[in-house]
Amino acid sequence: MCLVRTPARTVLTVATAVLLGSTACDPDTAGPGAADVRPAPAPSAVSGSARAALATLEVKGRAPLTGYERAAFGPAWADVDRNGCDTRNDVLRRDLRAVVLQPGTRDCVVLSGVLDPEPYTGRTVNFVRGEQTSPLVQIDHVVALADAWVTGAFAWDAERRRVFGNDPLNLLAVDGTDNNRKGSGDAATWLPRAAYRCAYVARQIAVKAKYRLWVKPAERDAMNRVLASCPDQPVPTT
Repeated sequence: MCLVRTPARTVLTVATAVLLGSTACDPDTAGPGAADVRPAPAPSAVSGSARAALATLEVKGRAPLTGYERAAFGPAWADVDRNGCDTRNDVLRRDLRAVVLQPGTRDCVVLSGVLDPEPYTGRTVNFVRGEQTSPLVQIDHVVALADAWVTGAFAWDAERRRVFGNDPLNLLAVDGTDNNRKGSGDAATWLPRAAYRCAYVARQIAVKAKYRLWVKPAERDAMNRVLASCPDQPVPTT
């Protein structure tokens, strides 16, 4: 059981610890003052190697999960880029092959397609739009929304969170089962198949660098371990 003390009150954070996969007070839990985050600058994409970008990220413990909910990042799959299509369908069109679109939707709604290879497992996953079949392919926030919250997003305004929640840089079409296993895990608690780990970690770093989110000590160490096998791995920019 962990207690986070603030000048005004003592806050019990058992639920926070459970949700993030930890029930102990450890170096990955921020102490007093962790929530005192300066107003973040505007998002700015980075380039170059993932290792170099990782070295620029602030390292400190997680802030409390207090106040987090999915709705804090706006309605799921808004049309942030105003192209007339929601973000989920934008990502499906980008990541699937052999895409079939629903007539009369201005080439927006994806009826079917093939995820090959699926990035997290390497398998081929068929997508067919439907109540029972759509969940087989999910859109993953590579940096999970809950993880973003405890590494800086709690201090953002609603519009910045909405943009983050729909940023294609942080989104991948993936196998639904593996996405559920990942949950809100960071690189210290969950990684995809070995062949995709360098690209996955590089994308997480790109997102955290773009939005000036920090990394937790164990998370930073896990990222460095992955990148040791691919020191020149670039960060993605799209």
